[in-house]
Amino acid sequence: MTKVVIIGGGPGGYEAALVAAQLGADVTMVDRDGLGGSTVLTDCVPSKTLIATAEAMTIAAGSAELGVVMGDGTAPDGVVGVDLARVNARVKDLARKQSADITNTVDRAGVRVLVGTARLAGRDRVVADLADGGSVDLEADAVLVATGAHPRVLAEAQPDGERILTWTQVYDLEALPERLVVVGSGVTGAEFASAYTALGSHVTLISSRDRLLPGEDADAAEVLENVFRRRGMTVLNNTRAAGVRRVADGVVVTLTDGQTVEGSHCLMAVGSVPNTADLGLAAAGAELDDAGFLRVDRVSRTAARGVYAAGDCTGVLMLASVSAMQGRIAIWHALGDAVAPLDLKTVAANVFTEPEIATVGWTQAAAERGEIDARCLTLPLATNARAKMMGVRDGLVKLFCRPGTGIVVGGVIVAPKASELIFAVSLAVEQRLTVDQLAHSFTVYPSLSGSIAEAARRLHLR
Repeated sequence: MTKVVIIGGGPGGYEAALVAAQLGADVTMVDRDGLGGSTVLTDCVPSKTLIATAEAMTIAAGSAELGVVMGDGTAPDGVVGVDLARVNARVKDLARKQSADITNTVDRAGVRVLVGTARLAGRDRVVADLADGGSVDLEADAVLVATGAHPRVLAEAQPDGERILTWTQVYDLEALPERLVVVGSGVTGAEFASAYTALGSHVTLISSRDRLLPGEDADAAEVLENVFRRRGMTVLNNTRAAGVRRVADGVVVTLTDGQTVEGSHCLMAVGSVPNTADLGLAAAGAELDDAGFLRVDRVSRTAARGVYAAGDCTGVLMLASVSAMQGRIAIWHALGDAVAPLDLKTVAANVFTEPEIATVGWTQAAAERGEIDARCLTLPLATNARAKMMGVRDGLVKLFCRPGTGIVVGGVIVAPKASELIFAVSLAVEQRLTVDQLAHSFTVYPSLSGSIAEAARRLHLR
């Protein structure tokens, strides 16, 4: 029987463990913090649970236009309020239950789980240091490293868990921050800035770039930034934080130009650091890049024979879905099953702001750089009948196709629940459907998805 050892119990680790068990391997997983990893316990699941409450607040605040009256009918404070202590209690409870569900699933699959930390002792042996004392030597025909990452911390902005926070610490807050300063305008910063604005905080978002979400579609980011400003958020572009310090009743953020921004709390969202130290990787022959991420190929192999890696510790694309796919691919490859290399051009991603931004495939920026020849069409969501009924004015649908064949190669959706709408475009990209095939598929009238079909119709080639 093939012996598989997995270090880390996040999506890359536990999904790999389930595949390995399904294929008949003897599987041992060593995990430190709880199955599900940071995705379930401190990152994706908690943040999206918080965002679900923020979405309800946004709907309530805008419901007067639809004829709904709550409280005294004055938005936003007179319409609905939030009890952050109850919200965060629900967030943490749901995360624990999700971790428990994963643990039960892994147990039923026959995976042996050791609580502790682990390190490579060569290419075919792992030493697990158990949380309750002692250590275990594990023989391994294949090893998967799926140790994740943790929030990057600046020396000049040390988190204290009370006023200066990382995104893993916000769920201990008992009261809503009155004036929240968010440092970092990437996906994490934008999501929390959006959520806390909806919950009722005054948010100042500090961005070191010339626009919000520099890694996303420019038109989509512009829509979101305009929404943020209209809702009262202060967005400071081309601004970098030099340091954060606590004062008596809050924080002061010092900018590199000498100006200061005062707030009650500060959330640092300035990137992640891979958990790759003290794992014995170099001695086993694995390679790290300059930022400490494990180098892997498209089937998750490291440079060390028999050693694979998945998830945020690889820095490939820091999404739970990608982590899980990397882990599955690693085991399929290691155990000789059918496998297709990871293709990042078919990955659907979402920014859980309000509105959401969902993307898949090639981008307009890539087309403008000449990396692909593609036609592009953009439809504003405001022309969609269902959007009008819902009182939605902000958003767009953008499709990219090849000019000769009409094959769909990418798309962007900015809309409520864009994460659900993008599936149609993702399916078209994965299956190499043409715009005509997409256009000839029925959509419900009225529906937001109707704009996807309309965009495809407008890209028709004779």
